[in-house]
Amino acid sequence: MALSQRLDLRQSQSLVMTPQLQQAIKLLQFSNMELAEYVDGELQQNPLLERDDGDSPAVSEVVAADNQAAYDAARDKEAAPREEADGRVSEERVSDAVDGTAAETIPSTGDDPNDMDYDNNWGSADVRETDFADGPTAGLSSFTSSSRGGFDDDERSLEQTLGDDKTLRQHLWDQFILDVPDPTERFIGGYLIDLVDDAGYLTADLDEAAEALGCEREAIDHALGRIQALDPAGVAARDLSECLALQLKDRNRLDPAMQALLDNLPMLAKRETAKLMDICGVDAEDMVEMIDEIRALDPKPGLAFEPSVESAVVPDVLMRPTPDGAWSVELNPETLPRVLVNNTYYAKVSRGNQSKEDKEYVNECFQSANWLVRSLHQRATTIMKVSSEIIRQQGGFFRHGVQHLRPLVLRDIAEAIGMHESTVSRVTSNKYIATPRGIYELKYFFTSAIASSAGGDAFSAEAVRFRIKALIDDEPAEKVLSDDRIVEILREQGVDIARRTVAKYREAMRIPSSVQRRREKSLRIA
Repeated sequence: MALSQRLDLRQSQSLVMTPQLQQAIKLLQFSNMELAEYVDGELQQNPLLERDDGDSPAVSEVVAADNQAAYDAARDKEAAPREEADGRVSEERVSDAVDGTAAETIPSTGDDPNDMDYDNNWGSADVRETDFADGPTAGLSSFTSSSRGGFDDDERSLEQTLGDDKTLRQHLWDQFILDVPDPTERFIGGYLIDLVDDAGYLTADLDEAAEALGCEREAIDHALGRIQALDPAGVAARDLSECLALQLKDRNRLDPAMQALLDNLPMLAKRETAKLMDICGVDAEDMVEMIDEIRALDPKPGLAFEPSVESAVVPDVLMRPTPDGAWSVELNPETLPRVLVNNTYYAKVSRGNQSKEDKEYVNECFQSANWLVRSLHQRATTIMKVSSEIIRQQGGFFRHGVQHLRPLVLRDIAEAIGMHESTVSRVTSNKYIATPRGIYELKYFFTSAIASSAGGDAFSAEAVRFRIKALIDDEPAEKVLSDDRIVEILREQGVDIARRTVAKYREAMRIPSSVQRRREKSLRIA
């Protein structure tokens, strides 16, 4: 067989991740805080983008001659009356951001990164289980947020601007220098105070501290004793037992029986109360009182001065019932950045004499601004579609509670709205919905299925966990339910579940075993 060279022409298709497509995918999976931070960065980099605070004039009234035709076409299309889901007619107009978007500066519909049509409007919708074939209808809203960027809207009081709160270490040092006049002991105490963590514990090795300071271990122990006598009680303890003992000592409640109980905290965690009564030499009534005293103590006294910073969850979707029994769904306007393309400035700089590099930079900024506006619109539309379909499929949960939560996977939502599972996964990550039953992450409504013993519809794993917790909460003290008995009860209710699954769900909910629950409840009765 002879070898020869030849030229062939072949055609193939491949998906190219353009920067615009990467941006759209990244925006889709951002939380509302991450999105606001990203948009703020774009506003600083792109001179053609500006924040719309609601009181600025329409910046798209004057546009470049090349974009005027597309501008008029977009306005005529969005100004047409639209029939709402409840039959009313609205005449909302598209925002200036969409108006100023030129057709020739935006990729075609085929390059849409989020599997949706740009003509889909979003804003609010009435979700009905009887009629949902065409997806949620919504009115186009402006992109959020009502916050301003200036300093004149600072509503903090004068007292809040004077200074920060004291930290735990500052609080301890202020007390220590008043109580200890000796400079050497102050130096040792200051070293130990710096080793106290935010929870109020001293985790450093005292022998290493003595070696580092070049002093005797007795001096370290003496300074530590002075620190442990400071406020708050229990600070600078080396373990949980010592922390609780210091607090009981401050209340004059540390007796030998209580000290014996503190020395055996692992047995208390296992609820081995019978052995603890023998060790402490007390009866059941005294043991109950001692346990109640320990529960009233603070295991982390330092957090009162340095609490962990937790940001409140801001829902992305708002949901409320309507008088006719349907659900009204709308995007939270406080979580959507409100941005506009400054076509006035673009038309002005485009008419001037520019070099080739300047023209390329201006056009790049203009296309980037239009892409950002379009991506924000598509992100909002996708969130609206996915959340509305979740509400439709989980209507039983919103009406009757968690016991009616249905098994649901990403594929079910993706097939219903005509999107890919990866798109649904990005939408539901770090997105929250405010419902009449509370605020939930969209991921919460996706649970695995547990088969029915009667061959009917499957049960949601979350609903089964709720049933297990309800059975344990209602069990009488004299008849504690074992895992095997819970399995029997659930199978009588039509849930086909294994014993190991019940044990796994119980441990995940931090519910002790039947033996530990029996010990605790028998102690309460005694």
